[in-house]
Amino acid sequence: MPAINSTEVRSANTPSGRWKMILVLLVCASPVVASYFMYYVVRPEGRRNFGELISPQRPLPPLATQTLDGKAGELTALKNQWLLLSVAGGACDMRCEQNLYFQRQLRESLGREKDRLDRVWLVDDNIPVRPALLPALAAATVLRVQPGAVAQWLEPAPGKRLEDHLYLVDPLGNLMMRFPADMDAEAGAKAKRDLDRLLRASSSWDKEGR
Repeated sequence: MPAINSTEVRSANTPSGRWKMILVLLVCASPVVASYFMYYVVRPEGRRNFGELISPQRPLPPLATQTLDGKAGELTALKNQWLLLSVAGGACDMRCEQNLYFQRQLRESLGREKDRLDRVWLVDDNIPVRPALLPALAAATVLRVQPGAVAQWLEPAPGKRLEDHLYLVDPLGNLMMRFPADMDAEAGAKAKRDLDRLLRASSSWDKEGR
């Protein structure tokens, strides 16, 4: 490893050196900034998001997680990938099953871009997941979290339950969109348009896999 020249260190600590460092950081971040600017600010006339944008964005919290086979982890490990989240207890009522279905359908509808998005089910109680659901969850990430923990991060629409929505997290780990409750086929098509736009806007810097 080459020795660090003391003159270079002094230079980095000067005002001009600090400005150079800031410029380097801005250049590195510019693709991310540009893609979000294009999506959030430069919107064609008449464009409407189906999903509700979350402002301010909420970063993934360091919640303890556990896979269905007992492996411990942390929610922040899901960063660096688009995430389509659902939340429900292990008993999984009809709304839960519908959300799991739309998660799967939305991801598959993305075609070759689908590997840039993971579907995640956060099980927020200790009730066992019904075996009948497991085959459809083979390609999903299913994580158990402590009851009530996710409610400190996610937030439903007024008058709705946490379990009623699908939530979208960007690869930087920010919760940034909540899809309306009671999704049907028409709503699914609108949600897909949102996903398509976001994936296109981030294609210059986001690639599949972590």
